[in-house]
Amino acid sequence: MTDIGIIAVGGYNEMGRNMTAVRVGEDIIILDMGLRLDRVQIHEDVEINKMHSLELIEMGAIPDDTIMKEINGTVRAIVCTHGHLDHIGGIPKLAHRYAAPIISTPYTTALIKQQIESERKFGVKNKIVTLNAGGIYQVTKDISIEFIRAQHSIIDCVFAVVHTPEGAILYACDYKLDRMPTMGEKPDFDRLKSLGKEGVLAMITESTNSGVPGKTPSESIAHDLVRDVLLGTEESDVGMIVTTFASHIARINSIIKFATEMGRVPVLIGRAMDNYVLTAKELGYIDFPDNIEIYGARKDVDKALKKIVNKGKDKYLPIVTGHQGEPGAILPRIANGETPYTIDPGDRVIFSANVIPSPMTEGNRYSLETKLKMRGARLFTDVHVSGHACKEDHWELLRIINPEHVIPAHGNINMHSSYIEMAEDAGYVLGNTLHLLRNGEELYIEE
Repeated sequence: MTDIGIIAVGGYNEMGRNMTAVRVGEDIIILDMGLRLDRVQIHEDVEINKMHSLELIEMGAIPDDTIMKEINGTVRAIVCTHGHLDHIGGIPKLAHRYAAPIISTPYTTALIKQQIESERKFGVKNKIVTLNAGGIYQVTKDISIEFIRAQHSIIDCVFAVVHTPEGAILYACDYKLDRMPTMGEKPDFDRLKSLGKEGVLAMITESTNSGVPGKTPSESIAHDLVRDVLLGTEESDVGMIVTTFASHIARINSIIKFATEMGRVPVLIGRAMDNYVLTAKELGYIDFPDNIEIYGARKDVDKALKKIVNKGKDKYLPIVTGHQGEPGAILPRIANGETPYTIDPGDRVIFSANVIPSPMTEGNRYSLETKLKMRGARLFTDVHVSGHACKEDHWELLRIINPEHVIPAHGNINMHSSYIEMAEDAGYVLGNTLHLLRNGEELYIEE
């Protein structure tokens, strides 16, 4: 018998800084290595590349992986399920401590390499292995990693399966059961069903939206919502700005297409837009119209905004960073009057993003919206659907996989408790087959 341990390193007490370790005997697989954005008051346009890992751990910004020293075993692989910073942002600060390859999908790999290249404090020399959805990587003679295609608010997202001598462990952290995605294919339900039939020892799953009733609407719904706001109006000659997550390639792809339909030039503005979207273009995930313009550097951004004002705001559709009101991002700078782009009464600002539920982002966003209203902007908020599974999606995945044990992750205690109530409805028993973990704890799974 090989004993199995699930170690909650980060992301079990909070949203962000996700990191879980699965111990199989004395071999360890790390799943994700993220960053908690609000603790460093950063956003997609700010770098923390000169800060020390211990400083960031103390701030609660990256997982406190010092607990790994107390775990008897050797890390054999670091597996990342997708490219959001709350899943890969800790790699430049922590990965060098482990003599293990980093395994991720092609787009995630490209983003990880960018993170490592911009790091100024530590040298990360880990081998980076690209594994496509549907692929299997043999870590040791007894342990392999399988990627199963998933959908989320970033392309190239997967469920990760750790196959062990005692059974499979499914890591389902960040997903939605989207059968009508606008980019990529729907989740691989056939493989999920066959995995469930083979038998799953444990499932570690996000609990983010587990308290939200119903199912998460498809990205195709968001596509239609954005189209309706941009094209469903007779006031087509006013200034319009759209803001969304720079990493949400499917959403940005939709907005770029609508700009063309409107007869406007799509203009991507912000360093993060430049990074995420150009990387997706280089890997062939997205095609650009010939007239697209992209500006990342601050001096180029201000020149571009000046040109838009001079040539006519009705000729362009700026797609910008800053929907959470992050200081220094493009939209807050416009709202503060710090750019050549002025908001005139009647101009439209479309938020194709939700407010991230933390007091700091809620405060920043409130301040941003107030400043825009004071300048006369018409605001269209929540033109968005979530990338996270809601309650009935969680129920569906739980029934498909039917794991022996289930562990909610990626969320705060309220999110976990919502998941626990739902799992109890499915027959799981807290403390027996259903487990609540806090950062720094190890769960021993005994057969």
